[in-house]
Amino acid sequence: MEHLKKTALFNVHQKYGGKIIDFAGWSMPVHYEGILQEHEAVRKTAGLFDVSHMGEIEVKGIQAEEFMQYLVTNDVSTIGNGQIIYALMCYPHGGVVDDVLIYKFSREYFYIVVNASNIEKDYVWITENAAGYHVQIINRSADISELALQGPKSEEILQKLTAQDLSQLKFFNFMDDVHINGVKCLVSRSGYTGEDGFEIYAENKYIEKVWEDLMEVGKVLGLVPAGLGCRDTLRFEACLPLYGNEISENITPLEAGLNIFVKLNKDKFIGKAALLKQKEEGLKRKLIGFEMLDRGIARHGYEVSVEGKNIGIVTTGYMAPSLKKNIGLALVDSNFSEIDTEINIVIRNKPVKARVINKKFIIKNYKK
Repeated sequence: MEHLKKTALFNVHQKYGGKIIDFAGWSMPVHYEGILQEHEAVRKTAGLFDVSHMGEIEVKGIQAEEFMQYLVTNDVSTIGNGQIIYALMCYPHGGVVDDVLIYKFSREYFYIVVNASNIEKDYVWITENAAGYHVQIINRSADISELALQGPKSEEILQKLTAQDLSQLKFFNFMDDVHINGVKCLVSRSGYTGEDGFEIYAENKYIEKVWEDLMEVGKVLGLVPAGLGCRDTLRFEACLPLYGNEISENITPLEAGLNIFVKLNKDKFIGKAALLKQKEEGLKRKLIGFEMLDRGIARHGYEVSVEGKNIGIVTTGYMAPSLKKNIGLALVDSNFSEIDTEINIVIRNKPVKARVINKKFIIKNYKK
């Protein structure tokens, strides 16, 4: 694994006993004590994740907002300074380049947070499509580290280290001058778990201090280090999409049920014509939730069938730790997307019974 990229917290992961794996070319901890224990901690107390492998790309200039409107599906003009919006960058055919978080500092300055596996691809895509706009594109990914403090005790833990009144920070809002025990950070109330929490950005050289300070003040409240394993089970229970699973170059936002983040009333954005056509003609595929009726755990890539006919594919499947049920998400023929429809998941060449259920597996506990 010597060839893999490392975050500034690699030594910390080893110190805390993290099991290191190759994730999108990075040496990252899949778990420390265990996926189930870490999952439960985030749901009940708090977990601290290193997500420094994520990318950060700045867009600056007098036409920054105009360019962002063209680049992504959502309407960035609807948010104010200090707010965040979730959006998708699409190809002209409607497939997804990446799903991103956009931090708006002003109409002339935006911060795009992109997925680790897509940093280089996204930077090239953004730069190429900026031609003709008066903007500057800067890839800050190598300079910035990011932590995710997630769970119901997150505010209480972080408040011990800063004079900022975190109770005033609303969901999908951020402050860019928060001092955490002396370290200047950008802090947003956001995350990828379905729980209240914060994402904390700082320069690489300071991130170890921020991690250790949080772990020190948080241990009495049940804070644990958390790996990428439970990050996936948590986001799955909250029905948050993962690039390469629920969305991809070959799966559009509309097929994934992300219509609310696609503003087809905007003047123009990349992929608009294809998505508008798809909506008008009706979706041939839809993302569904399902529950296993017979024994078996569905996994990403498993075939979905009805009466021996292939109708789709599992995008994510787990024994959901919070629900103690074998459930999953699948992209299927729209004719089989109604609630309570019986389907089969093909596990080791054998059809196993399942039924379509509401994708709202759990109630999200965001602080509004």
